[in-house]
Formats: sequence, C-alpha cells, structure tokens
Amino acid sequence: MDEDVVIVGGGHSKFGKRKGLGIRELAFEAVESLLKDFNMGLEDIDASVIGIAGEEFSGQGAPAAVINDEIGMAGKPTLRVESACATGTAAIKAAYGWIKAGFYDSVLVLGVEKMTSVSSARATELMARAGDVRWESPYGCTFPGYYALFASAHMKEYGTTKEMLSAVGVKAHHYGAMNPLAHLQKEVSLSEAMNAVPIAHPLNLYDCSLISDGAAAVVLTRESIAKKFTDTPIKIKGIGSGSDTMQVAQRKSLTSLQGAKDAARKAYKMAGITPNDVDVAEVHDCFTIAEIIATEDLGFFEPGQGGPAVLDQQTYIGGKIPVNVDGGLKSKGHPLGATGVSQAYELRKQLLGEAGKRQVDGATIGLSHNVGQSGQFVNVIIYGRD
Repeated sequence: MDEDVVIVGGGHSKFGKRKGLGIRELAFEAVESLLKDFNMGLEDIDASVIGIAGEEFSGQGAPAAVINDEIGMAGKPTLRVESACATGTAAIKAAYGWIKAGFYDSVLVLGVEKMTSVSSARATELMARAGDVRWESPYGCTFPGYYALFASAHMKEYGTTKEMLSAVGVKAHHYGAMNPLAHLQKEVSLSEAMNAVPIAHPLNLYDCSLISDGAAAVVLTRESIAKKFTDTPIKIKGIGSGSDTMQVAQRKSLTSLQGAKDAARKAYKMAGITPNDVDVAEVHDCFTIAEIIATEDLGFFEPGQGGPAVLDQQTYIGGKIPVNVDGGLKSKGHPLGATGVSQAYELRKQLLGEAGKRQVDGATIGLSHNVGQSGQFVNVIIYGRD
C-alpha cells in the first residue's frame, strides 16, 4: 500500500501507583479516554496490537487475550508485542506494518503495564533480567547500574557534571507538574535533585524514572479513510529501528547508543527531514543521563553538548528543541509497555495544538525515541501534521 498511515485518535490513563486496578482496568481506562476523543466506535477498528512487556508484574499469562476481551474487541484479531521498554513503539510499528501490508484498514494500538503490584526490589530484579542473565544480572548488574556506567563514562569523556544530570530531572518535574496524567506532579529544585538519596553513583533518586502503572492507546488507519474518523490526522512520516550488543561490556562506546543513532538516521531519511526540522521531541529518559545521550544521538546537539544544553534551557519550551514537556519517564512515569504509546499520544496533542500550558507553539513535526533494555531495542518515530 502506497498511501500513508496516520493516527486518528488517542487515549491515556492516569499514570501512577493505581491501587486496586490491574491491566484490564488500566487498559479500559485508556480506551474509554480514546472513545471520548474518537468520532467512531470500536466496531470501526479491525484489529488490535497490545504492548505489554512483563507477565510477572501482573501475573497474567497471554495478557493480550485478556485485554482484548476487556476493552470490547473480543473476536477481532489481536497480537501481543514485547520489546522491553521499547514495547510501545514496537506495537505501533507492528500496526503500521499490518496496515501498509493491506491486512487491515484500522488498528488499535494499546500499551499497558501494572508494575506496582510487586515491591521496588522485586521490580528491579525482574527488569534486571532484561540484561544478560549469564554474565550480567547474576553479578549485580541492574538498570540503574548500567546507566550509572554510561553517566560515569560521559562525565569522564566530556566533562558532564552532576549539575547537568540534575537539571534534566528539574526540567522533567517542571513540566510533569503541569500534566494531570503524570505520576509525580511535583516541582523539584536543583538543590533537591542534586542532594537526593544515592541509587547508583553518580545517579540518585531524582535521576531515575518511576515504577508506574498505566496505559495509553492510539488508533492507526489508512490516510484515504482517515476523514471518517477525524479532520486532523497525524501522519507517521518516518520509522527507524536499531539495536546494540546484548552485553554492555562488548560495546565500543558507553557514551552513545549505536542503535539510537542508526534508528534516527533511518527515520530522518524516511521522513525526508533533518534534526533541525523537529519541533518537539519525546525521548526515553529512563535516567537523566539517558536524555542527555539521546539528544546527542538524535543530532540535536553535538556529543558532549547535551548536558550544557539542559543547563542553558535549550530543551525547554522556547529553547532550541523542547524535550519531554509532558514530564517524560522521569516525572510522568514509566509503565514499560505503555511508554512508547504515551509518547505518540503526547506528540499528537502537541501537533494538534491541544497540550495546554505545555504547548510548543507552531509544532508541526514531533519525534519519539524509545529505548528497550540498555539499547538492545530502539525505535525512533517521526510524526507530522501537514
């Protein structure tokens, strides 16, 4: 199929510690939100792609079948997608491929995760299994540990400072405080961020994303029938994917994610744009150093300049490239399977001019950068409004 694939609707649950709610209820909440934004009903959607990263958080095997039932799509084809923290964008890519191949006209993409049903220690252990279970996690490697290595290497090579890391957290909380869907709607001072409890040196509490529950949904369809659903479709202009070695010790660099650079290059080429054309970006700030590295890998700043750019507020609204003005993973939250879909939801709002106090004026091109594990799965998607 030669025609473009577009987003015609979006929905989002509240992110946070959602006591008493499981994956069914969280998914239903996102779809209920979607239907309020959507001119058609679920009967007009042909199939679903469900992104959920971990079964051990919820305890439910084959979760896509349960969710498809709960949201009112029973009897329609469904697919479960998993790519660790990049699950949400992997689900969008799968739905995009289904439509491009001509299998379906319209597909619901839903990302969901229930993470707070286990302790923080247990959640850390489960996520650590996404590292190499032979040579890394048995020896104490966790994801705060991996990103602490990246931060230390970046500091040594480029002179990145703790203040720069903390400034990323300050920005995230500044915008998260304005986002009613965010997990932690709280401003944080630079002093608080720099002096919080240590987690994995040089990272502390305010350098780390949240363990959250939540869901997000979007509907993808062919451009030729989009007018059935909305007068303002958002086009998927480019998609790129990349990967890196499973073992971090085998990588050539700890200050960049090769998979992210590869994914960005492919996405820019497909969209026919450069980094300078992007008006607003959602990047995978699972840790503050991850945002700094992302802005360099995506070509927004030269290597080593991502940290100074945050201090100069170049990643704020009004700066060179607004980044994570919904609070990002750091403040909005990080329900693994939902994150990439949540990025699409936010960028759609931005490109429609519906982001309220967090609106980037005149935004017509948005970019999402979604990383699974420590760079083994990376998807970059570029969205545009003509």
